[in-house]
Amino acid sequence: MPRVLSIATLYPNSHIPRFGTFVARQMEALAARGDWEVTVINPIGVPPVPMGRYRALAAAAISGEEGGVDVRRPRFTLIPAVGGPFNPRMIAKAVWPIAQRLRAEAPFDLIDAQFFYPDGPAAAAIAKALDLPLSIKARGADISHWGHKGYALEQMLEASRQAAGLLAVSRALKHDMTALGLPKDKITVHYTGLDRELFRPLDRTQSRRKMAADFNVRLEDGERLLATVGALIPRKGQHFVIRALARLPDTQLVLVGTGGDEGALRQLAIELGVPNRVHFLGSLDHGSLPVVLSAADAMVLPSASEGLANAWVEALACGTPLVVTEAGGARELVTAPVAGRIVARNPQAVAEGVREVLAADYAQQDVTNMVAQFSWDANAAALAEYYAGIIA
Repeated sequence: MPRVLSIATLYPNSHIPRFGTFVARQMEALAARGDWEVTVINPIGVPPVPMGRYRALAAAAISGEEGGVDVRRPRFTLIPAVGGPFNPRMIAKAVWPIAQRLRAEAPFDLIDAQFFYPDGPAAAAIAKALDLPLSIKARGADISHWGHKGYALEQMLEASRQAAGLLAVSRALKHDMTALGLPKDKITVHYTGLDRELFRPLDRTQSRRKMAADFNVRLEDGERLLATVGALIPRKGQHFVIRALARLPDTQLVLVGTGGDEGALRQLAIELGVPNRVHFLGSLDHGSLPVVLSAADAMVLPSASEGLANAWVEALACGTPLVVTEAGGARELVTAPVAGRIVARNPQAVAEGVREVLAADYAQQDVTNMVAQFSWDANAAALAEYYAGIIA
C-alpha cells in the first residue's frame, strides 16, 4: 500500500478542535478507502516562552491515531508577528526527525502539504531530503494573503517548481495561482468534500425551536433569520451583514465563529440600533451547525477572498441559499438563482440580495440539489487518483 506523509499546520487539535476540520475529514476519508496509508504531521507553533493561548496550544501537541490517521504533533519555534519569513524553515526543522524515524520503519511514496504557506516550502525541504515527489494544496488565504508577500511568494514559487503536482480548491483559485506565477500545467482542481449524513435539510420550524432552546434565539411570527458562518475577521465581512441588517426589518442574524473583530462588531450593532437582533454564537461543533443552517432563511458571507468556502457548501446542503460576494469559487457554486445571489461587497447590495432570496422562498430540497456532487467519498476518490498519478 502506498504511503503519504502530509504536513498540515491547518489541522484540528484538542485546543482548537474546529481548526482545519476539513483537512482532517479529507485525510480520514482517504485513509478509510484502504488504498493509501496516511500519516499527518501537524506542527504546532509555540513561542520560546509560551504564555496565554500559546500555553494551551503547547499542551495540545499530542500525537496519536485520529479517525484512522496517524497524527504526529511536534512543536516548532514561532516568533509571533515577525516570524512569517522563517516559519517554513522552523517547521521543516521540527518535522525532519519524525520523518526520518517514520521512513526508517517503512518508506513513504509521497510528501504532501495541505496549505501553500508555510506548509509548502517546509514540505519541499522534507521531500528534497528524502528524494520523494511533492504535492502542495492551495486553499485560499495562502494564495490571497501569503502570495502577496514577497518573501513568501519567493518560497512558494521555488516549492512549486519542485512539486510534481499542485491542487486548488476551485477553478477561480487555480486562476489566481497562475496569476502569481505558479505553473498552470501542474495545477489540478480538487473540490472540498461534505458529510452528507450531517449536512442535510432539517425541518426549519423544529430547527428554530432548537435554536430558541439552545441559544436563546427566538423569532416572532413572520421574522426571518440570517446566518453568517466564518471567523470574525475583516476578510469575512461581517460588518457588511450587520449594516445590511439595519435595512432589513423583521430579520435577525446569528454569527457563528470567533475572532478579533467580535468587540467591534458588537459595538457596531449597538451603534446601528440592532443589538437585540444580532446573536454571537461563538464556535460551534459540526453537530450544531446543521441546526443553525437549517433554521436560517439565507447564509450571508460577503468575503473579500476565498478559495471555495466549506461554509458555502454546508449551507446549500442544508437547503439554505447563499448571499455572497464575487470571491474565489462563488460562481462555481451559485450556478442558478436557487443557490442564491452574488452581490457587491457593500451593505446596500447585501441587503438587496437578501431581500431577493427571502422573496423567492426556495424549497430546501431544490437548494440542496445544487451540491449533490459533493461528498467526502468523492473528494477522497479524486485525491487517491491524483496521488497515484504523481507516483506512477
